[in-house]
Amino acid sequence: MPYCGPADLPTLVLRVQPASGNVVGGRYSALAGIRRAKAGGGDPDKQEGDCRVHGPDPAVVDLRSDTVTRPTPAMRRAMAEAPVGDDVFGDDPTVNLLQERVAAALGKAAALFVPSGTMANEIAIRVHAQPGDEIIAQADSHIYHYETGGPAALSGCSMRLLAGARGMFDGDAVRAAVRAPDSHLAHSALVLIENTHNRGGGSVWPLADVAEVCATARDLGLKLHLDGARLWNACIRTGHAPADYARHFDTVSVCFSKGLGAPIGSALAGSVAAIQRAHRFRKMFGGGMRQAGIIAAGALYALEHHIPRLAEDHARAERLATALAELPGVRLDPPTVESNIVIFELDPGAGTARDFVARLREHAVWMLAIAPQRVRAVTHLDVSDAGLDRAIRTVREVSAARTARPPTASP
Repeated sequence: MPYCGPADLPTLVLRVQPASGNVVGGRYSALAGIRRAKAGGGDPDKQEGDCRVHGPDPAVVDLRSDTVTRPTPAMRRAMAEAPVGDDVFGDDPTVNLLQERVAAALGKAAALFVPSGTMANEIAIRVHAQPGDEIIAQADSHIYHYETGGPAALSGCSMRLLAGARGMFDGDAVRAAVRAPDSHLAHSALVLIENTHNRGGGSVWPLADVAEVCATARDLGLKLHLDGARLWNACIRTGHAPADYARHFDTVSVCFSKGLGAPIGSALAGSVAAIQRAHRFRKMFGGGMRQAGIIAAGALYALEHHIPRLAEDHARAERLATALAELPGVRLDPPTVESNIVIFELDPGAGTARDFVARLREHAVWMLAIAPQRVRAVTHLDVSDAGLDRAIRTVREVSAARTARPPTASP
């Protein structure tokens, strides 16, 4: 059985809070019920009568990914009340509003709502590159590891992979990777950056480093795409607005179903010309949706309510990392945990990642084995302080039981 990897949208005036990256302002009729609930005071997700009957099992602490969250009651109401139309014809008002909001938040002229982050990334590649072109990305990038060979299958492109700690690289690495103009060689077309970086343990690119890499790529005549599935997390960590990162790129993808807790959807933002071209490839790749406002409403609700609270996920991830680092046989440097992803290594004597995860699962704590000795845990909307406390107690108990177990006798 192979090791599991991460699974894996009228003019509107908006502003972005620099400290949080939160999108605020504007009006949205489908959220009228939520506005009424909020008018009564308190959290709209904690109004009287809102029982999360479809929510997460409280007996399980699911740390496999931030994609496992369930819509909150208020988000479900927004989805149920959303005005809809046929988005393939451009007639869905909720999708159109979401696209306008995303474009405004990222400082781009237009945006396109798509079913998944993988589709957003693959559309971006097809927009910028031609069959036979080469794409430059870090060796641990999501696009390379977890998008099923999409660049080759969907765009006919190969990938040139760069080394770099925790998913990062510099302009010199890009310059060294670019092919000379030669009829024998692939054409270097596109540079990809992932922020935050999944396999880098949720690492956050410093804005100055992004600017340096992108300036180098521009000098070399390359296009630039940002895989910003968890860009909101990066903004919470750094205090930069999404547009501060996005302005360096031709296109940016963002996800609503990871840290923000919406049930489905991502968006691709860029110039009007790029997004017009992206529309064609969304249709080609099977991503045209009809009354998609129902799911776009969940994304809109998440943008309005779930960005500032990402700081809670970061704090819980730091607390989990500190606890894990104290365990024998675990290798983890807590200061490297910058957002909501905790990746740690197990010494061979501590058993395999798969065994470790299996023992935790017996106690209803779920993590993900992503390599023979590597485990990933992700904090998110559905992991409370109490749930994290239970997860920490469980990993300590499992570790202690393993340490106390007598060694296996030699034959």
